[in-house]
Amino acid sequence: MNYFEFYELPVSFSPDQGVVKKKFYALSKAYHPDFHVNESEERQREILDLSTLNNKAFQTLSDRNKLVPYVLELYGELSEGEKYDLPKAFLMEMMEVNEALMELEFDFDADKLKQIETDVKNIEKNLDDESQNLFSDFEQVNESDKLDVLKKIKDIHFRKKYLLRIKESLLIFASR
Repeated sequence: MNYFEFYELPVSFSPDQGVVKKKFYALSKAYHPDFHVNESEERQREILDLSTLNNKAFQTLSDRNKLVPYVLELYGELSEGEKYDLPKAFLMEMMEVNEALMELEFDFDADKLKQIETDVKNIEKNLDDESQNLFSDFEQVNESDKLDVLKKIKDIHFRKKYLLRIKESLLIFASR
């Protein structure tokens, strides 16, 4: 059973967070192990499994960084440890950012660091905006067209993961 089925929700990149919370609290109460101490050992294990499933479902459905790969996996568009070929244009853009970071290693300049941070934030905002549009498209297209939308979402997912590594490098510079 997937998390959406468990919470009786349609598969979505934007599940209603109010509904997710309500379902989590209701199921937390229903499957709390303390309420089932007089049940058989087998039933107690089942309740514990359901409680664990509820916690994992809530963590995934309420965190976009976990939700996106989860939905992609549900549709068979992402597998664990998958290597993905990022678009060349994106890689060239990131190469420029990485080169600018390397220059800062040898010749630190606070203004250049600020500019790189601004550039990275702009790239991230563009990816976020594009993601939001695709999440909306996913909700509206028929099943046969979902695969095309999922491929685009997957591409953005991997670009954002790459960008996250650059942001981590920026944090190192900011902490100096």
